[in-house]
Amino acid sequence: MDIELLFAAAGQILNPWPFFLLFIGTSLGILVGAIPGMTGAMLIALTLPLTFYMDPFNAIVLLVAMYVGAISGGLITATLLRMPGTPAAVMTTFDGYPMARSGKPGRALGLGITASFIGGLIAWITLATITKPLSIFATKFGPFEYFTLIMMAMVLIASVSEGSLAKGLISGLLGMLISMPGVDPATGMPRLTFDWYMLNGGLKLLPVLIGVFAVSQIIKDALDIGQVPERIAMSSKGMLMSAKDFMAQGVNLIRSSLIGTWVGILPGIGASIGSVIAYTAAKNMSKTPEKFGTGSEEGIVASEAANNATVGGALIPLIAMGIPGSVIDAILIGALMIHSIQPGPTLFLTNADIVWGMIAACLLANVLMWLLMTSSVKYIAGLMYLPRSFVLPIVMVFCVIGSFALNNTMFDVWVMLIFGVMGFLMECAKIPLGPFVIGFVLAPLAEEKLRSGLMMTAGDFSPIFTRPLPLFFTILAVILLLWPIVGDWMRKRRASRK
Repeated sequence: MDIELLFAAAGQILNPWPFFLLFIGTSLGILVGAIPGMTGAMLIALTLPLTFYMDPFNAIVLLVAMYVGAISGGLITATLLRMPGTPAAVMTTFDGYPMARSGKPGRALGLGITASFIGGLIAWITLATITKPLSIFATKFGPFEYFTLIMMAMVLIASVSEGSLAKGLISGLLGMLISMPGVDPATGMPRLTFDWYMLNGGLKLLPVLIGVFAVSQIIKDALDIGQVPERIAMSSKGMLMSAKDFMAQGVNLIRSSLIGTWVGILPGIGASIGSVIAYTAAKNMSKTPEKFGTGSEEGIVASEAANNATVGGALIPLIAMGIPGSVIDAILIGALMIHSIQPGPTLFLTNADIVWGMIAACLLANVLMWLLMTSSVKYIAGLMYLPRSFVLPIVMVFCVIGSFALNNTMFDVWVMLIFGVMGFLMECAKIPLGPFVIGFVLAPLAEEKLRSGLMMTAGDFSPIFTRPLPLFFTILAVILLLWPIVGDWMRKRRASRK
């Protein structure tokens, strides 16, 4: 860890304007996370156009703060409405809502907020210590190493996504296909443009992201616009954890945070899987597993510590290797590219200030998140009851403005609308959006690395099978691809025997 660079980045963030952006980003993230249907991915996608003319350092501070705030804010609706504000807070509903219904909403929220902070802190320590050594190791990767790593990440994303493996693979392959129209990087000739000159530059990341995440959610919410959530009387009693609470939950906090960090490092898995694994581990190791699902403090702590820890964990492969650890990290890669910054192993050499700014912002946003949520959660909770008929038109206006601002053309607005409908239809068919977006982001990089490798070897694919790392990544990808199929076959076989 470069302590001097870290302190320099933290000092820069604490200047008035960057700190204001950190405050705004964290606050907006919490607010959006607390509104059912709104997600951090939607917020960051909508904010990208506002960063076009910002200093790259300030833009990254703003977006990372939104990331941290949104993951944490989801626990408010999960606890008070049994509606997770973000997918990461699904497991929190199991125990947070019963505890709130039993007359202890402040206690449930306080446990979740502090667990989120501790999880974020432990993940940040990992982020600050192992990212640079990992990036140095990754500089030894050649084109084939990168190509097979990306393919392994895609298979991993598909295999752990919601729904069947087939749907995850379809989603990822569809994202890769959508990324292909434009100019062929090897020949310089247009491909899959169907003689439509507007496709010569390819489909831009921003309209696609806004459509898939924001517009699809607007359509979904508009069809259920009259839903009125049940109100729970809010009280801040028991909000702060005592020393006794920390002693009782210490092992659970550390274990769940480490699980969330590790899951975050694995490309494309995301916070929801981290919270599921941590919750399951806490239940299996608990002395009172029967209390889980009825208002267990251990369940709330495990879920929230893990899902917030995935934020710091997911930033590690983004910075060190240019591989997104989650959907939001895929959007952050797009943000870096907009500012002509190429994420990957050389980022520490070419843009060290950006890297340490991102790391420092992650820590400061966690501290700010804890302060904001413990002091004002009672007021933030009121936003959950805003009528959708008021919120949705405003969000839609920002979607149109954000897409149009990219190139000042209506073509990008139409792209946004088309992918909004497409995202809605995919969700109706239970096809996950995560593999689609990450496939769209990673496919051009995978193609570039594969073509570079083939040019170096005169079209010879054999290094994939003869070099240690490409062979390892390929074998791992095959195992990840076959594991769900074999597991399903074994379950059916056991069922038939019974």
